[in-house]
Amino acid sequence: MKLGLSAVALAAVLSGISGFGSAARAQQQPAVPDAPVPQARPPLTGADGTAITPGKGAGTEQTGPSSSSTTSAQEPAAQGPAQPPARDEVQAAPPELPSTGEGMSKLANLTIEVNFVEVPVTVKDSKGNQVAGLTYRDFQVYENNSREPLRLFTADPAPLSISFVIDQSLTSDVMSKVNNSLDAIQGALTPYDEIAIYTYANGAQERTGFTGAQSARVPFVLAMTKTAGTEMLVPIGGGPFSACSIRENGNCVDPNVQQGGSTGNPDFVTIPKEIHTLTDAILKAAKELSTRPKGRRRIIYVISDGKDAGNKATYKEVLRYLQTNKIAVYGTAVGDSARWGEGYISRLHIPFTMYDNRLASYVLATGGTLDSENGLNGIEKSYQKIAEEARNQYTLGYLSHESIYDSKYRSIDVRVSRPGLEVIAKRGYYPSAQDTK
Repeated sequence: MKLGLSAVALAAVLSGISGFGSAARAQQQPAVPDAPVPQARPPLTGADGTAITPGKGAGTEQTGPSSSSTTSAQEPAAQGPAQPPARDEVQAAPPELPSTGEGMSKLANLTIEVNFVEVPVTVKDSKGNQVAGLTYRDFQVYENNSREPLRLFTADPAPLSISFVIDQSLTSDVMSKVNNSLDAIQGALTPYDEIAIYTYANGAQERTGFTGAQSARVPFVLAMTKTAGTEMLVPIGGGPFSACSIRENGNCVDPNVQQGGSTGNPDFVTIPKEIHTLTDAILKAAKELSTRPKGRRRIIYVISDGKDAGNKATYKEVLRYLQTNKIAVYGTAVGDSARWGEGYISRLHIPFTMYDNRLASYVLATGGTLDSENGLNGIEKSYQKIAEEARNQYTLGYLSHESIYDSKYRSIDVRVSRPGLEVIAKRGYYPSAQDTK
C-alpha cells in the first residue's frame, strides 16, 4: 500500500517538473499565430446604405467592422459629387429618335398633327463641307423668337423628288456649256429618286412629268431640251449705226432691229425687252412637285443666270406657294451671275429694271444652296454636290405654339451650339391644311 502511494507521489512530482519545463519553454519561444482565413470583401455602400459601383461612387468612405470606419461612414463626405450638366428646361425630354434607316419612313407614315413643322437643315464647316455626327442636343429651333422643343430628329438620307428647270434664255456660249453638262445629271441621282424636267425662255414648258431618275426616258428628254441659246450682240436703237447693215430680200436679217411694223418705224428702231420667265417656271414646277407624297424631299433645281423679267406670276405669290408646300429651291448659277464679284452685285436690284439675279432670293428664303460655276467641269460637279447636300440633311420636327387657325407667316431660326458652323435652313413657312393628312 505504501508502495502504491509512493508511486503516485513520484508521478505527480515528475508531471510538475514536466509542466514547469513546458511553461519555461513557452516563455522562451513566442507563440506562432494561425494563418489568416480568407474572407469575402464586404460590398461598398454609401452613407444611406445604398450600393456604390466602383469607379462611379458618390463618396470616399469605406465601411468596415471597426468603430472608426462606422463613425466615418455616418459623417458627410468631405468632397461632394460632381455636378451634373445644367438641365435644359425647354428640351426636357428627348425627341423621337428612329433607328438608322427608318427616319424618313417614320416621317412618311407619321400621323402629322396640324401644328407639326418639319425643318430640313444643312450644317457646314468653314471649308464648306457638311458636318456629320450632330445630335438633337446640338440644335435649337426658334419660331417667332420662341424656342420649340424637338419632337422628331433623324439624320437618315431622304429620297429626292426633283423638278429640274433649265434656262434656255442664256447666251449661246453659256448655253453650249449647259447642254454638254446635262448628261451628268442622271449620275448624281439614285434609283430611289424621281425627276421632272422643265425649260423656260419666254414662258415655261414641261418636258416630262415625274419619272424614275435612272429610267431610259431621262437622257432622251434631256437631249431634246438642248438649244442654241440667244445672240450675245446687243442691237443699237439709235444713231448712225442703228441701221440694218445685213439685209435679205429687202428685210433686215435680225428681227430685233427690223424697222417698221410692230417693232418700230423708218425713223427709229424699237428694241424689244428681254424675257426671262424664271418665276413662272418655278411656279409651274412647284405645282407638280406639291403633289409628291410625304417622306420625300421636294426640290426645285434651277440652272440659270438668275435673270427674271416678263412673268405673269409675282415673286411674293410664288415664294408663298413654296413656303406653304415645303419646297426648297437649289441652283447652279452660270453666266454673268457666276463671275466673281459680279455675282454678288447682280443680287442688288435697281428699281424699274430687270432683276439680274432673282434665283438667289428663292434659294436663301427656302433653305437651299446656290453654287456658282463658269466651266463645264464645275457645272457637272455642282449636280453631284447639291444632290448630296439635299439628300443628307438633318430633319428636325416640332409642334408650333401658334394657333392652328392662324395662317400668317411664321419665321424660323435654327441654331447649333457648336461654334464656327454654318446652318442652312428655311427662314419661315406658311401653315397649310394639307399637314393634317
